[in-house]
Amino acid sequence: MLYGRGIEQERIHRMLVRAGDGASCALVIRGEAGMGKTALLEYATGVAGPGRVLRTVGIESEMELAFGGLHQLLWPVAGHLEGLPGPQAAVLNAAFGVSGEAVRDRFGLGTAVLAMLARAAAGGPLLVLVDDSQWLDRASLDALVFAARRLHAEGVVMLFAVRDGVPGGQIEGVPQLLLQGLDPAAVDALLTDRVVALSPYARERIVEQAQGNPLALLELPAALTAEQRGGRLNPVTLPAGLASPSSRIQEAFQEQIRRLPAATRAMLLVAAADDCGDLDLVLRASARFGATLEDLEPAEDATLVLLSEHTLSFRHPLIRSATYQDAALTRRLAAHRALAEALRGDVGVGQHADRRAWHLAAATTGADETVAAEMVGVAERAGGRQGTASASAAYERAAQLTSDSAGRAQLLAAAAITSAEAGQFERTAALTDRVNALALDPRMLADLARVRAIVELDRGSPGRAARILLECADRIGRCADLAPVLTEAVQTAQSSGDGRLLAEVAARLPDSPQYAMARAMAGPLATAGAVTERTRAGDGDADGADGADGADGADGDGFAERILAGVHGQLFADHRTALDTALACVRDCRTQDVVGWLHTSLHLLAEAQLSLGRYEEAHAAATEGLAIAEQFGRRHRETYLRATLATLAAVRGEEERCAALGGAALEYADAHDIGLAAAHAHRALGLLDLGSGDAGSALTRLEAARSRVGHPALTAFLLPDLVEAAVRAGRPERAAEPVVLLTRWAGAARQPAAAALAARCRALTGADEEVEERFTAALGLHDAGLVAQPFERARTELLFGEWLRRERRRTDARAHLRRALEAFDGLGARSWAARARTELRAGGGTSETGGRPDELLGRLSPQEREVVRLAATGATNRQIATQLFLSPRTVGHHLYRAFPKLGITTRNDLPSILDRER
Repeated sequence: MLYGRGIEQERIHRMLVRAGDGASCALVIRGEAGMGKTALLEYATGVAGPGRVLRTVGIESEMELAFGGLHQLLWPVAGHLEGLPGPQAAVLNAAFGVSGEAVRDRFGLGTAVLAMLARAAAGGPLLVLVDDSQWLDRASLDALVFAARRLHAEGVVMLFAVRDGVPGGQIEGVPQLLLQGLDPAAVDALLTDRVVALSPYARERIVEQAQGNPLALLELPAALTAEQRGGRLNPVTLPAGLASPSSRIQEAFQEQIRRLPAATRAMLLVAAADDCGDLDLVLRASARFGATLEDLEPAEDATLVLLSEHTLSFRHPLIRSATYQDAALTRRLAAHRALAEALRGDVGVGQHADRRAWHLAAATTGADETVAAEMVGVAERAGGRQGTASASAAYERAAQLTSDSAGRAQLLAAAAITSAEAGQFERTAALTDRVNALALDPRMLADLARVRAIVELDRGSPGRAARILLECADRIGRCADLAPVLTEAVQTAQSSGDGRLLAEVAARLPDSPQYAMARAMAGPLATAGAVTERTRAGDGDADGADGADGADGADGDGFAERILAGVHGQLFADHRTALDTALACVRDCRTQDVVGWLHTSLHLLAEAQLSLGRYEEAHAAATEGLAIAEQFGRRHRETYLRATLATLAAVRGEEERCAALGGAALEYADAHDIGLAAAHAHRALGLLDLGSGDAGSALTRLEAARSRVGHPALTAFLLPDLVEAAVRAGRPERAAEPVVLLTRWAGAARQPAAAALAARCRALTGADEEVEERFTAALGLHDAGLVAQPFERARTELLFGEWLRRERRRTDARAHLRRALEAFDGLGARSWAARARTELRAGGGTSETGGRPDELLGRLSPQEREVVRLAATGATNRQIATQLFLSPRTVGHHLYRAFPKLGITTRNDLPSILDRER
C-alpha cells in the first residue's frame, strides 16, 4: 500500500489505460532517495499485469559498462530481433555484444529500440520501467530516452525513476513528476499502520527527522532499540545536522548492517562492490573470506537482501551504498581484488573482461602501469561500441594509474575529448583544467583545443571559444594540425559577429590555397569571388572537400573544412554548393556515425533548402537537427536552429510560432554574445513584420539584426529585407548604405542569385527612369541561376507589380502580381500571398489561383507532413520509420490521420498532391 500518493497513482493508471487504446507516453519520476519512486514503479507493474512489463535497473558499479542496462531490459524480448529490418537487428546485436561488431549508428540504435518496443507491444499495452536511471550507463540511457521522446501510437508506457541529488541520469524532453514529502495525514497513517509502537517523544523526533520521506519513516524506527523507541533518546541518537533524510536513512541501514555477523557483512560488501546480481560470482569471491551461502541468511532474514536461485539484490539502493561506505578502505580494496580474481576465468565472456579491469583498478591505490593499460583497453572497447561516457571514465582512471606525466596528460586529454562526445560538458571542462598541455603533441593539443572550444560554445560565448583556438594556433605553429583549428576559429569568430575578432583570425591565416576559403570568409569581400569560382570549378584545396568520402571523415576530421565550404556557399549565394555539401555531410555523418557534426550539417542543410524555397525539407532538417542538439545539450546550435525554424514560420505567416522560436533564440543569443544567431533571430521577426505589412517594425528589427554582426558577408542575407522595409516605411535614406553594401557583396559573390537581389534593391531605391529596367534585369538574373529561388523571385515580381500599379500600368502589373500570388500560394507563404492578393484586387484582377495544395498540406501537423512526403515517394512504413526515428505503428497512425485531411483514401493519391505542391 502506498501512502499519500493517490494523485501520482492516478496519473500512472491513466497512462496505462490510454496505452490499452494504443496511445504511448513516457514519464520521469524524480525525487530523493526513499520518496517512493520504486514503489510507484511496483504499483504500475501491478496495474499492467503479468507478462506486459520490461524492466531494467541502473547499477552504480555498471555505469561504465556500455549498453548493460539496455541488454537487461530488452533481452527478455530478444526473439523479436528476427522480425526487425537487418540494420536494426545488427545494431542491437552489436550493442548486446553478440556479434562483436561496433555500434556505428547511435540514432539507428535508438530507432531499433523503438521498433523492438513497438513489436513487443503488438500483443497489448507494454510497460517499460527504468529504475535508478541516474546509475544507468549513458549509452543505454541515451537510446532509451531517444525512444521515449518518439513514442506515439505503439501502446507503450515508459517510466523512468531518477534520484535527485546524484550526478547523471538527466532526462530532458520527457514529462517530469517530482515526488515531494508526504503530507501530515499520510505520515500519521504510515506510522500507525507500519511502525511498531513509538512513544510520543520518539514519534515526534522521527517525524521531524524524516521530513515526509516514506522510507525514512520506516527505516529510522527500525534502527532504534526497544528502549529508544520507548522514549529513551538523547540528542545524538538521531543526528539533527545532516544534509538530508537520505543520509539519515543510510545511517539507519548501517546500524542494521553492523549487527550482522562478520561473515555476512563480508558477503554483503562483495555484493555491494559489484552489485551485478550474480549470486554465483558473489559466492566465488566471498569464498576468499571464508564465507558461504549460509552466511547470507541473517541478511535475508533482516530483509536487507532478496535472494533467488541465481540472483542477489539489495532491497533498496541505499542498503548497498550503506554497506560499501561503512566498510574500511582495506576491506573495500580486498572485496574488489576478490571479485577480479573470481572473474579471471570469465574474461573472454561478454563484458566480464571490462568488469574485471574495473575491479582491478578499484583495488589499486597507487600507480600500476599494467592495470592502466587494461583500463585503456576498456576505453578503446567502450569507444568502439559508442559508449563514449564509459570510455571517458576509463581513460581518466588509466590516467590516475600511470606514473608517466606525459602519458597522464595524453590520457586525460582523451578522457576530455570522449566526455565531450558524450555531451558531458561540465565534466569535460573539469578534465581539461587538469591536462598539462605542455606534455601534448600538436595533434592532441589541437584536438583538445577544439573540444575546449566546443564546451565554451555551449556554456559561454563564441568569442571566448575563438580565443581558445587562436591561442592553440599560436602554440602549435604551422603544422598539419593547424588547418582544422583555424577553420573552426573562423566559424566561431563569425558566430560572435565580432568584426575585429574576425580580422584577427584572418591575420593568422597562412597565405596558401588550403586556407583560401577561410580567408574569404574572415577577410575583405574582395577575396570571396576568386574562391567562389574555384569552388564551382571543383578545386578541392580551396574548399577542403577532397576528404569528403575518405578516411578522415570516419572520426570527424575534415568535417570542419567541409562545413566551412558549405557555409561559404551559403554566404555568397552559391546555394547549389551549399546544398550539395550539406547533403554529403549529413549522409556521411549518418553512415560514419559522426554524431558530433550531424546537427551542424542538418542546420546547413536546412538553411540551403530554406534559400531554395524547399520549405518542407528545410523544416524536416531543422527539426531533426534541433532534436539532436537538444539531446546532446548543444545549446549554441539549438539557438541557430530555432532561428531557422522561426524564419520558416515567418515565411509561412505563422505569427505565434515565429515569435516563440525567434524570442527563445534571441534570449539565449543575447545572453551568450552569439551575434550572428541574434541577427538571424531578429531577421526572422523582421521578415514576419515585413510580410504582414508592418514595415516600420520590420525596419527596427532588421537594423537591430545588422547591428549584431560586423562583417559585410554576414549581413548580406538580411540586406534585401532591410532595403525593402526602409523604402516601404518611407525612410529610403536608411536604405542607401545597405544598397551599396549589397551591390559590393553581389560583385564578390559572382552569382546570378546575388546579382538579382542587388538589382531588385537598386530598383527600389533608384531613379524612376531606371526602375523598370532594373526590375526586369532582376527577374532575368533570377532565371539565370543554377538553382531556383522561388520565394525571392516572387518577391521581385510582387515589388515590380506594386510599382507598375502605382504607375497606373494595371495590365502589366496584374501579370507580375498573379505570378507572385501563384508562387506564394505554392510555397505556403500566406502573409505574402495576402499582400499579392490585395495588390492584384486593387489592380482590377481576380485573386483566384486554382487549387492550392499548400492549403491541404497546411492542415497537417509537421510530423504528418513529413510522413506524407516520404510515403508519396513509395517508401514503406518501415522505411519511413527508420528515416524519421519513429515506429512503423506510429507512421501508420500519422497516415490514418492525414488521409481524411487531404481528402484521399489511399497512398496512391499522395504523389498527385505533392506534385501539385511542387
